[in-house]
Amino acid sequence: MSNTDVVALDPDSRESGSNATTRKSNSWLRIVLRKSGPAIALAPFFIFTFLGLGIPTIGVIFKAFQGNNGGFTFSNLGQIVHGVYLTGFENSFKLAFLSSIIPGVLGVFLAYAIQTSKSKALRRLITAVSGVFANFGGVNLTFMFIATLGSTGLLTFWLNAIKLNPWHFGFNLYTFSGVVFVYMYFQIPLMVLVITPALVGLRESWREAAENMGASNLRYWYHVGVPVLLPSILGGMLLLFGSAFAAYATAESLTTGIIALSPIQIGNFINGNVISNQVNTGYAIAFGMLVILSVTMILYGLVRKRASRWLL
Repeated sequence: MSNTDVVALDPDSRESGSNATTRKSNSWLRIVLRKSGPAIALAPFFIFTFLGLGIPTIGVIFKAFQGNNGGFTFSNLGQIVHGVYLTGFENSFKLAFLSSIIPGVLGVFLAYAIQTSKSKALRRLITAVSGVFANFGGVNLTFMFIATLGSTGLLTFWLNAIKLNPWHFGFNLYTFSGVVFVYMYFQIPLMVLVITPALVGLRESWREAAENMGASNLRYWYHVGVPVLLPSILGGMLLLFGSAFAAYATAESLTTGIIALSPIQIGNFINGNVISNQVNTGYAIAFGMLVILSVTMILYGLVRKRASRWLL
């Protein structure tokens, strides 16, 4: 009998060979899981993002360039840069700009005042409240302001008793300026949440070094504090811009659609208010908003990358 026949008949040799194969298989499986583990963990997120954002975005882009007869056309984009649709973009841009600059500046000062407070409980409380207010909007927010500062609101009634009724001084909650005023309710808390980590990142050693070199508090902020915080402030304002530019429910419920804003115009198309030769104009407006918001997010990514050089 040959040596090969002996090995083939030996059960121990077959068992050891099987164990070796199993160990190699398990080792390969562990390597695959180790390398692909993050991808597997993130797969549900990417699937959800594709279903919730990817497919609708593809549909909007496709419809924006589709004519009434189903063919490819640029006429839809030509319509949104004229007349009331162009006015909608202009008003939306103005609203987003004002709702980012004013709350952005106020939010920075408020966040700094909170961060320099010696009360940890106050800081935690303001952070929690800001998180709630930043996500509060829509019909509920509109009702709250109408009941408070409407023409027959409670606060209006109290102010009228002391001859300080804001409606007698030109204030109108249902106009463009009224929408900007209401937007500050959730934009300021959002800025507080965004800028607070940057304020925490300011190192005390920088201030001490400036003071040791004879710099005043004003010179410290001019040469160190503001330059370091500026990218984060601009990034926060870009987020506020995107938030206000795409907001729909608050403005629509407050003004009942009388102000030409791009999100409200899209809502009109969704509700069936479509002109016969403008079937896909709503998709073109959505495409234009998508382009503007994409540019906003790209700029936000650039300024955040700049901010991370010092604050991370």
